[in-house]
Amino acid sequence: MTFLLGLTGSIGMGKSTTSAMFRAAGVPVHDADEAVHKLYAGAGAPQIEAAFPGTTADGVVDRARLSAAVFGRPEALAKLEAIVHPLVRAEEHVFLAQARRSGATVAVLDIPLLLETGGEGRYDAVVVVTAPGEVQRKRVLDRPGMNEEKLAAILARQMPDAEKRRRAHFLVDTSRGLVAAERQVRSILNAVAGRFGRTERAD
Repeated sequence: MTFLLGLTGSIGMGKSTTSAMFRAAGVPVHDADEAVHKLYAGAGAPQIEAAFPGTTADGVVDRARLSAAVFGRPEALAKLEAIVHPLVRAEEHVFLAQARRSGATVAVLDIPLLLETGGEGRYDAVVVVTAPGEVQRKRVLDRPGMNEEKLAAILARQMPDAEKRRRAHFLVDTSRGLVAAERQVRSILNAVAGRFGRTERAD
């Protein structure tokens, strides 16, 4: 039996760093964002070009062009998600089959919009990566090409952090530093190992 942890968190919370910590602990991790990147350079590109002409170059999705095509257009974003989500789900199924065949006791699925899309029921427990709002804001606005308008648009699509924390089985607060975050990750893995099928907060 493989215990499935759904890992999520809003932009700027440190989810990618936390995901890497699970990997470093020997846990297989499926990264939905990474799967999308691969699909943009492969199977998903022709479908996206058909739906959004001019957003690919040499058979690869140009992320800047695609972002411009869907930014501020909910109907366009929904069209894109209708193409991408089934492809990512298929990749997820392959990952889970491999994890189970390998005998992994725990597997992590890193999914940015896990709670927003109502997908938490597919997993045994949900890990939410969190940080205070001011920390999140600084991290995001320090990114190249980011501005207040883009941040507002992203946050409008994401469930408030307080609600995510309320719905979590486990929390990882990345504002306390890397050592503290690693300790929280180890605590989660210890809880799962010691109480297979039961969960508790590790914050």
